[in-house]
Amino acid sequence: MRSKWNYDFVKASKYFYIFSIVLTIAGIISLSVFKLNYGVDFRSGSNVDVKITKDVTKQDIEKVLVETKLNQKDVQITPGTGRVNIRFPEVLTPNQESDLKAALIKDIDKNASAEVNTVDPEMARELQQNAIYAVLLASLGIIVYVTIRFEWRFAVAAIVALLHDAFLVITIFSILRLEVNLTFIIAVLTIVGYSINDTVVIFDRVRENMRFAKIKTHTDLHDVVNKSISQTMTRSINTVFTVFIASVCLLIFGSESIRMFSLAMVIGLLCGAYSSIFIASPLWYVLKGLQKNVKSKPSKTTT
Repeated sequence: MRSKWNYDFVKASKYFYIFSIVLTIAGIISLSVFKLNYGVDFRSGSNVDVKITKDVTKQDIEKVLVETKLNQKDVQITPGTGRVNIRFPEVLTPNQESDLKAALIKDIDKNASAEVNTVDPEMARELQQNAIYAVLLASLGIIVYVTIRFEWRFAVAAIVALLHDAFLVITIFSILRLEVNLTFIIAVLTIVGYSINDTVVIFDRVRENMRFAKIKTHTDLHDVVNKSISQTMTRSINTVFTVFIASVCLLIFGSESIRMFSLAMVIGLLCGAYSSIFIASPLWYVLKGLQKNVKSKPSKTTT
């Protein structure tokens, strides 16, 4: 199969490796300094979801909090939906809950109703651990699957690309101080799924082309990887673009509750497409090139 993508992806990958390493270092520094902005799902506290029938401003809600001696600045208002979300870093007592509900009915809306969800410290720690276990278990499953279907070199390259994608999304959320909650973890796992799908498509084409190629030198291996990426490029772009458009629409028109999920998906899809092409496949080329039966020889592939 011929392809219109005549580009030396393997040769260019070294520049993308440098770019990714720089981003990774920046992410480590960011996570060390700023850490993650955990939502109420991963930190102890109370989350108050208020339903109202009239328009209010953030200042109106803050006045109520001052009146009830709960001066909490983390107030989120979803315009046009009649909902106000108030997050407290401390667990509210039953008396504080009663005072807040009474003040909302008195000063904001007589028809206001409030639902209080509380996460204690032990539950918050358990949720954090379960989120980490979920990502690690998904990664382990992918390693086993790719190793059985292909070989261990493909599995190593795939998992490096997946961890790269997940870490970049986490880094961006850390730098921008975006909230990390359970929907964010769902988004990361979804990104892992889409990313491995793109990577496996390229790997499958590499394996197919390897069957008919006579690999004697690094040049031959180099050409096989470039050819495989080129042949699957259109398919990869079309797949990612379709899901990307859907994610952007969710980000723009979706409700506040799924906004962080949509944003994580948008970022992760771009990172996944990037890593499948410039990280995973070239990394497999490096690992495969270490075999003793592949002779070293400078590549003559042109861009």
